[in-house]
Amino acid sequence: MDTHDLLRKCTGFEWDEHNTDKNWQKHQVTSSECEEVFFNRPLAVADDVRHSEKENRFYALGNTNAGRFLFVVFTIRRSQVRVISARDMNRKERKVYQSHEEESS
Repeated sequence: MDTHDLLRKCTGFEWDEHNTDKNWQKHQVTSSECEEVFFNRPLAVADDVRHSEKENRFYALGNTNAGRFLFVVFTIRRSQVRVISARDMNRKERKVYQSHEEESS
């Protein structure tokens, strides 16, 4: 099953207070901005193989309602998206996302 299929089966978000605080303190990203990424298009998702030792982790490249481009690392637990970290995309990620945008249009 691919990551997009897994996401379609999710029913909501599960938030860890430590991760929420960390995302805000380090990168000024709010929980609602993270959620917006999953509802806006285009959304590029992939397996985060390097960080999947204990559980399957994924990353998403997407944008918020305000047009902020975010890189979001997440896992899926019991049909809930659990955001681990979120930050602004770097230049390389932005290029990948833009090529994904072009393929979607």
